Amino acid sequence: LPDCRVVSLGLGKVQYYSTSDTGKDGPPKPPSGDAPSAAKVVSGAAQLEFNFPLWSHAVRAVLKKREYGAKYTQNNFITAVRAMNEFCLKPSDLEQLRKIRRRSPHDDTEAFTVFLRSDVEAKALDVWGSHEALARERNLRKEVEREYQENIFRNQRLLQEYKDFWGNTKVSSLPYICVPGELFTYLCSVLRNGLNFFFKLLAWVYTGSASMFSEAIHSLADTCNQALLALGISQSVRNPDAVHPYGFSNMRYIASLISGVGIFMMGAGLSWYHGIMGLLHPEPIESLLWAYCILAGSLVSEGATLLVAINEIKRSARQQGLSFYEYVMQSRDPSTNVVLLEDAAAVLGVILAAGCMGLTSLTGNPAYDSLGSLGVGTLLGTVSAFLIYTNTEALLGRSIQAERVQKLTEFLENDPAVRAIHDVKATDMGLSKVRFKAEVDFDGRVVTRSYLEKQDIDQILNDIQQVKTPEELENFMLKHGENIIDTLGAEVDRLEKELKQRNPEVRHVDLEIL
Repeated sequence: LPDCRVVSLGLGKVQYYSTSDTGKDGPPKPPSGDAPSAAKVVSGAAQLEFNFPLWSHAVRAVLKKREYGAKYTQNNFITAVRAMNEFCLKPSDLEQLRKIRRRSPHDDTEAFTVFLRSDVEAKALDVWGSHEALARERNLRKEVEREYQENIFRNQRLLQEYKDFWGNTKVSSLPYICVPGELFTYLCSVLRNGLNFFFKLLAWVYTGSASMFSEAIHSLADTCNQALLALGISQSVRNPDAVHPYGFSNMRYIASLISGVGIFMMGAGLSWYHGIMGLLHPEPIESLLWAYCILAGSLVSEGATLLVAINEIKRSARQQGLSFYEYVMQSRDPSTNVVLLEDAAAVLGVILAAGCMGLTSLTGNPAYDSLGSLGVGTLLGTVSAFLIYTNTEALLGRSIQAERVQKLTEFLENDPAVRAIHDVKATDMGLSKVRFKAEVDFDGRVVTRSYLEKQDIDQILNDIQQVKTPEELENFMLKHGENIIDTLGAEVDRLEKELKQRNPEVRHVDLEIL
């Protein structure tokens, strides 16, 4: 019968395994010695096939599920520095431990030495005798470290008091200055604006003009602004430390933001107040001859500085392929907008103040002079609002241009080991520094081939042929699986290194494996 042959073949493939400790493997025996009829075999086989349809192909060897507890993590690696700090060991204590060379996460080091955490813990117990003794030693070292920090603070304060008493004869210098040309430009601007403020203040005292008072406040605000920017520049180029791992480049934005708020509060507020008071209580104005002379000199100096700033911005815009307007609106360096806007506002303020003072001289009405003060205050407020907006955007972490993000993404997607790129974030950190982050879907086949290219294929084939038991298979897979994971990490390091080399502005790269 064809149906019986199919059933017989299906029954022949069924294997019986014991599911209890006392049971024995083998097929179940019929209750009686009589041979069953063909009809019973067919019906019984059909019933078996209905109740257990997967017996013929579901039986396979499965590795026992392993429970990973705290004991398994003792095989984790630990560096020498952490071993000495966390377990209070000396370098001589680590010399006798097993040393393992691992791939380094740092760009300047190819490999470094680590130790097994279980070995380090055992050595710590051997040195200190017990966990309680190790805990006491840790607490003692923390107390010593705290006292050491207090002594440093106390000595620094004593040294400062000594310098204040005897005088500091050492030539002072601004620390961490890596851009002397740019900083020198700001210091010259501080000196120039300070002189303008002094002479405009004298002219206001002599004439009593509200417009001249606003111009004096304008020059004072520019002086303070340039001083703050010089401080921000000197601090922004400091090297990163443990507390600030990404550096101090945002100090430029912070200084410029403080400057914008200061200009608005001090410059615009005082100019508006003085202009309103002049309208409410007009007073006659003395001769404005000296005021005109001072404004003319200020116009020449501010105009020359404005032309230099415009030419510099045009040159930088041509280098990046942008128009003058696009470069100003998209500029990632706050000093560009600050210098341009301050010089432009200074020139417009001088022209506005001179025009209102001229109307006052022609008509004898001091209201025009007060209106000039209000106009200069409004000009200062507009500049301050723009500075606050642009620097707030920078501090919030704005993205770089979409074209640059696309360029970075295309470089990664063109790599054979990468299947896709997701969740790309490229943030401007200031000082032409970019932080790039993306989730990368790697092609496991390419990564595995990269690993196999560095291995002895004949030796791997020999190891495969010797695999006979599930335990041997597990050991084989664990060995090569860990090496493939290391190869994947090396691929991540390679992509990060090439991305930085092709794009020098990218300083920090975080590629997450998807």
